[in-house]
Amino acid sequence: MNLGTLIVGPRDHVVAIAELDDTAAAELGPLLRDTARVVETLCRPEQTYVCMWSHSRDARKHLHIAVQPVTAEVRARYGGLRSEQLQARMLADGDEPDITEVEQFCERARELFRAITDSSAAHRS
Repeated sequence: MNLGTLIVGPRDHVVAIAELDDTAAAELGPLLRDTARVVETLCRPEQTYVCMWSHSRDARKHLHIAVQPVTAEVRARYGGLRSEQLQARMLADGDEPDITEVEQFCERARELFRAITDSSAAHRS
């Protein structure tokens, strides 16, 4: 996927949202919201996709939720494709972002997640 895509997944082995226990289900919504906020703040996309992936070749494997920034530049690079067609092409092409850019993005994302967590804790106090 493109630079800025973050993956949310449960710590325990779960292959479907329907399998989440009450605690994990209650944590998922705020976590996805915060992840989308990080992606939108850092990438300024026209659209942020949030979609579930859990397939292996023949069966469900492990729950992964992709939070993906989609900019006009990304869409143009892939012939204007959108949604699952865009993601399928990206995965098939196997293009990977530059590792240095990924590391820089991850550091900025960690800082922003910390700020969001600190802000949430302050509001609860």
